[in-house]
Amino acid sequence: MSEVRIESAALELRCPAKLNLFLHIVGRRADGYHLLQSVFQLIDWCDVLTLKRIPENTIRRIDPIPGVPPEQDLVVRAAQLLKDFCKLDHGIEISLKKMIPMGAGLGGGSSDAASTLIGLNYLWNLHLDTPTLSQLGLKLGADVPFFIFGQNAFVEGVGERLQAIPLEIQDFVVIFPNQGIATAQIFQDPQLTRDHAPITIEGFLASPKSFQSNDCQSVAVQNCPEVKQALDWIYKAVPNSAPCMSGSGSSVFSALDPKTDTANLENLLQNLPKGWIGRIVRGLNKNPAYNLISSD
Repeated sequence: MSEVRIESAALELRCPAKLNLFLHIVGRRADGYHLLQSVFQLIDWCDVLTLKRIPENTIRRIDPIPGVPPEQDLVVRAAQLLKDFCKLDHGIEISLKKMIPMGAGLGGGSSDAASTLIGLNYLWNLHLDTPTLSQLGLKLGADVPFFIFGQNAFVEGVGERLQAIPLEIQDFVVIFPNQGIATAQIFQDPQLTRDHAPITIEGFLASPKSFQSNDCQSVAVQNCPEVKQALDWIYKAVPNSAPCMSGSGSSVFSALDPKTDTANLENLLQNLPKGWIGRIVRGLNKNPAYNLISSD
C-alpha cells in the first residue's frame, strides 16, 4: 500500500503510531497539566484513513467505531473543527480502518485526528500552515500537534513544544496486553513521580539507552497487572531486552538488536495470551502525510 493515495476527490492516508522512547514528568502547571519530557518515535503500525469529498454539507462517518459516539470520535471532531474554523459548507465522507489498539499509549487516535486535519487541508485547498493546523490539533489532544509536525521529536511542555531529533532507524517489538488504561487515571494518581530532573537533547543523543524509563510505568503496573505481565513476556522472549511502557500505557516495547532472531520472535508472538496483540515494527523518520503540508 502506498503511503498516500490521491484521487481527484478522495485521499487515503496511513496514520502511524508512536512510541515514547522515554517519558519523564518534570513538573506540574498551576492549572494541573503535567510538564513532560519525552522522545516520540514514529513507527509503521498504522491505521488507514480515507477521506472523500461529497456534495452534501455534512460529515458522513462510514463504519464508526462501536461504542464511540460521533461527539467523541476524533476524526469527526477534527473535520468539524476545521469546517467551523474556516467557515466552510463543504462535505466529507470519512472511513477509518483501525489497526492501532485504542487506549494503548501508541497515539492512534491522535494520529488519526492529525491526518484528518492534514488531509482535509489538502482536499479542501485551504493552504493552512503547520503552526495553524497544530494549534487546531491541540484542541483535540496533546499528542495531535506531534503527528502534524510529522517528524520524530524531542517533546516538552504539555506536548506542544517539539524539536526534530535524528533517530537511528531500528526495529521494535510492541505488545498490547488487551487492557487499556485511562490517561487521566494515571496522571491523577498521588503516587505518580512529578519531579524528574530535566534532561537535554544533547544528553539523550549521547546515551539514549540510559534514559529509557517511563515515570508512568510504576503507577500503571499497580493499576493494570497486565502491563507487568507484558513486560515480563518481553524479558523472557527477547535476550538482553530492556522493555518499557509507551505513554500512559498499556502497551510495552523494546528495541531489537540487529542480531535478534526475528523469525523465532514472530513465532512466539503467534502464541501470546488470548486477546493480546504483538508486532515487530520499524521506526519511521516521517509521518506519511508529512509532504502534504511540509512545503507550507
